[in-house]
Amino acid sequence: MPLLIFITMNNNESIKVKLFGEEVGIIAYNADKAKTYFQFHPQFLESGLNAFPFVLKKTPVTQVFSIYNTPTFKGLPPMFADSLPDAFGNLILNKWLDSREGGQARLSPIEQLAYLSNRAMGALEYEPHKVIPEYGEIGLTNIQNILTKVLQSKENTAQTSLDEAGLFGILKIGTSAGGARPKIIVAEDKQTGVLLPGDTLTSEKYNHLIVKMYLPDIDKDFNPSKLEYAYYLMAIDSGLDMMPSKLIENQHFATLRYDRVNGEKIHTLTATGLTGWDFKSSDNSSYENLFQLALALKVPHQSIEQIFTRMVFNVVNANIDDHLKNHSFQFNPKSNSWKTTPSYDLVYPINPFAKYTRLERAMSINGKRNNITFDDIMAIAKKQGVRKPLKIISTINKVSQNWTTYAEKAQIDEPTLLAIAKDLKPLLKLD
Repeated sequence: MPLLIFITMNNNESIKVKLFGEEVGIIAYNADKAKTYFQFHPQFLESGLNAFPFVLKKTPVTQVFSIYNTPTFKGLPPMFADSLPDAFGNLILNKWLDSREGGQARLSPIEQLAYLSNRAMGALEYEPHKVIPEYGEIGLTNIQNILTKVLQSKENTAQTSLDEAGLFGILKIGTSAGGARPKIIVAEDKQTGVLLPGDTLTSEKYNHLIVKMYLPDIDKDFNPSKLEYAYYLMAIDSGLDMMPSKLIENQHFATLRYDRVNGEKIHTLTATGLTGWDFKSSDNSSYENLFQLALALKVPHQSIEQIFTRMVFNVVNANIDDHLKNHSFQFNPKSNSWKTTPSYDLVYPINPFAKYTRLERAMSINGKRNNITFDDIMAIAKKQGVRKPLKIISTINKVSQNWTTYAEKAQIDEPTLLAIAKDLKPLLKLD
């Protein structure tokens, strides 16, 4: 069957989607009608791969979507919107467009996918692509300076001149990673330690890293990278599956990517990308829904145990930013099956020295977003068939009580250490 989208849309408004080197289908967007069109390639349907288990119907007929015109999805079906950059990536992209001669209008979602091309997180690729020239070795100090200027320019409207070459480098290595914090994607040569742009490199020669940058002129009160490293150490001792991580130059948090393993791309989607549940909305943001999603994907029970452990870790260690895009699943084409990814973005998510009038957990637990109790956790454990919930809770309680030791390993200053310590609360059974 021919791909009908080409009849209704011109090539500038449509783009091919590829996965594992094969064409998945075509996406097109009609701005006048605010509708997105998608059509599977017949051969992909014949493959039987369960790479898109929800939202998309397994049919050769063109599918039309009009419900995803929100800031999160920008009109795209959620699994493809998952490829788009989040707040920080969009900021860099827009600054780079502004820096070009005469400036440039904001890109459509389809054009953004074209710029991402084969650089997106996970394994999805998009064609035709916007060509971005090669960029040389990475100097973290130079990148630090440019990122600082970019973020300062958000508040200082008089600062409009930013170096295009520097922004271009950040654009190339920074826009495909999600999240609000400044981060870059690099490849570290295993033999020499040289850092290169890691957006397109998928060789076993490199360690593929996401580096979250510390910007002292922006992060004036504390170093969030050291904080995340301390939480990484706690998560490992709590029994969570994490990718190996470290501090670079004792400043920047670097973690190996779970979507680049042994030189291969791993098809990965967030809970939001799989389902269309908007991570910015409270409507579907619950651990109960996350467990139901995992069960619908028929993940191994170990994945269920990991989600439970992650939930307990977040509650005990005051990580309230545990939204739906901070929970992901990865696909194995050989077994045609899904499992959870290693945990990521586990950290105390707010400024420990700021005063907040109201804070709520992004993901509800037992119908609650505040004051989660031991009984709430145990109700989830019983429903999900968690084998040894008391042992998991006890282990995490003990790790959290040793917060000072982990903070000192990460060389976190004492005021930050003490400010966070007051919010770490063990889960205890009340008689």
